[in-house]
Amino acid sequence: MRGMTLRLALAALTFACSLSGTAFGQAAASAPASAASHPRIGLVLSGGGARGLAHVGVLKALERAHVRIDAIAGTSMGAIVGGLYASGMSAEQLETELRRIDWDALFATRVARPFLSQRRKEEDFEISTGLEFGVHDGQLSAPQGALSSRGLELLLRRLTLPVRHVDDFDRLPIPFRAVATDMETGKPVILSHGDLAVALRSSMSVPGVFAPTEVDGHLLGDGGLVDNLPVDIARAMGVDEVIVINIGTPLSGRDALSSVVGLSEQMIAILIEQNVERSIATLGPHDLLLGPDLGKLTSSDFGRAAELIKIGDDYAQAQAGRLAAYAAPAPEYAQWLAAHVQQPMEPTPLLAVKFEGSLQTNPGRFEAKLQSQAGELFDTKKAEADARRLAASGDYTSADYRLVPGPAGETLVFDLQDKPWGPNYLRAGLDLHADFSGHSGFDVKLSHNHHWLTENGTEWRNFVQVGERPAIFSEIYHPLWRNIDDSSDWFTAAYIAGDRQHRTAYATDGTEVAQFLRSTGQAGLDFGLPFSRLGELRAGFVHLTTSTTPTLLSAAWTGPTQAQVWQEDGLRVRGVVDQLDYVNFPTSGYRLEGESVVGTRRLRRSEHMARGSVEGTVVDTFGRSTFELHGAVKLSDENAQLAVDQYTLGGFQQLSGYRPDQLSGNAVLFGRLNWYMRLSQTPVFARGFFVGASLEAGNAWDDRSEMSLAHLRGGGSLYLGADTGIGPMYLGLTYAPRGELGVALFIGRP
Repeated sequence: MRGMTLRLALAALTFACSLSGTAFGQAAASAPASAASHPRIGLVLSGGGARGLAHVGVLKALERAHVRIDAIAGTSMGAIVGGLYASGMSAEQLETELRRIDWDALFATRVARPFLSQRRKEEDFEISTGLEFGVHDGQLSAPQGALSSRGLELLLRRLTLPVRHVDDFDRLPIPFRAVATDMETGKPVILSHGDLAVALRSSMSVPGVFAPTEVDGHLLGDGGLVDNLPVDIARAMGVDEVIVINIGTPLSGRDALSSVVGLSEQMIAILIEQNVERSIATLGPHDLLLGPDLGKLTSSDFGRAAELIKIGDDYAQAQAGRLAAYAAPAPEYAQWLAAHVQQPMEPTPLLAVKFEGSLQTNPGRFEAKLQSQAGELFDTKKAEADARRLAASGDYTSADYRLVPGPAGETLVFDLQDKPWGPNYLRAGLDLHADFSGHSGFDVKLSHNHHWLTENGTEWRNFVQVGERPAIFSEIYHPLWRNIDDSSDWFTAAYIAGDRQHRTAYATDGTEVAQFLRSTGQAGLDFGLPFSRLGELRAGFVHLTTSTTPTLLSAAWTGPTQAQVWQEDGLRVRGVVDQLDYVNFPTSGYRLEGESVVGTRRLRRSEHMARGSVEGTVVDTFGRSTFELHGAVKLSDENAQLAVDQYTLGGFQQLSGYRPDQLSGNAVLFGRLNWYMRLSQTPVFARGFFVGASLEAGNAWDDRSEMSLAHLRGGGSLYLGADTGIGPMYLGLTYAPRGELGVALFIGRP
């Protein structure tokens, strides 16, 4: 009787407000039907990207208020939170899982760099851009999303494993529906059965951010485009009343509409807001609309998960009086809660490991290297590590897994989706340097890599550079065995390369005394072995032809005045260990690289030739500050007969304050201590802004017998930097006591 009285009172208040022209910021809610009638309550969760994390806070308040949820319908992030809650996870479990996620790593466009093969890591040094295109069926194509959903898919897979055998979402602890958009017809698709993890991922396929998914022949995008607040879908599940949580992103003001990106975001927000308003208009006097005020928090603020959850919790707690009207009797709620507990996953023996989905690759080649093996118990951590290992090849947009039941266990199936723009991959880059003193140069770079020419994993890699230093490179890389493990991944690689560069000779006082055009061409054959993900060792034969032609000689020049051509044949050994987390502005890890060539040189006569180099980098972060220590030693036995020395120093962070290649010699010693700190503001299409400084010391000598620490020269820089989609950028001040004070603009790797 008390509930009926309260309902009539609230209904009268709503009617009075409507007559007086007053509107509630939220839909006024009257109490549900009396406890005796046991109304079925549906929960509706809207999309909104990171803002949807506030749903978890509201769920915590609903649990404290003993609100029994009989059905859930959600869209996008609301589908993810709602689907996981429907699977049996509690609000506290959801909060624990979501707060410990590294969101930057979750949405990274590729597997963390230390887990890549050395071959993929080396591509970062060729072209440091993160932009990748491809040629497929004779057409140039590009990724369908700016971010990778691979990490999200693995997270959803792990969290839904306890209900992996439930293919009818009505059989979940709480019946559930997710909403997606058919990207071909523009109509809503209601996901009520199938693979729960796939359904949740499909509902959050934000166009331009994540690639769409294909389910039952439909190409699915984010459900928010057609129904961001699926009230009607919840009602269709047979509920009597709905509790609706709307956290959608509000429309932007005029100040945000000054760019194409801002206008595009506003256009999508308008479309979503219109379908949200239509849903809100259908709410009745017995329904409850909740709308936490998330202020300026945006759909991309995943890193503020704890704050978003707390805002949702605090807001809903302030609505405790309204929520109390929906509380179930204690015995009824206890019974519902017991049925809502997610059952732990039982130990599962693996009958087999299989691969499905890929038409362009041979993933079975890596089976022996996987941690998950037939005959062992299934281990989630091992399966996720194996999925990352497969994704590290760079050939898949998706590397998911699932368990298929059998009579005496389950089969672990890795679902691999080939990149639509593969297997011919293109990357473009730009290197540019200018010191505002008239010295500048640029290079445009393009790389092509054709993967999986054979089932062994043969690759053809090409590189072209045009500009200040033209270069070309082509290599056929052929693994010797079709199936591999850590000790049998031997390969052979045949390559040709050539480059041309202008070299300037300087007097000791820094004046230019000569200019030369140096051209090199080489061909080689290597045999090698990658050692796990740490690095690679290769050895082989190399032939090198070098020519040096003077283009400008001053009266102060005392060296050779005629063109020189010489050839070298030798045995080359190269080893590299690379565990840097990023190639640009790394925050942790190390890299060690060494190379040695021994053989003969033919100029006027045949003579012994030897040269070698060792370079190392160690990086660590303390608080917000990152310190990078880099050192290099390079030695060659070139003699005074050659017009141009083998090695050079000079330029930004290669002995700042000196001009590029100003110091040259056949023996080089160089060290650099670099400090940088990432700024809080994150630019568009970039990993971050940085402020930093470097201290450098080094020198070059004609002969290694002249090397001396007492003769080292110093330099340093103070700079602003950014790790962008086209590579790193720097703007800084440079200075050297024996060099110059200058301003440097640098795009590309120093």
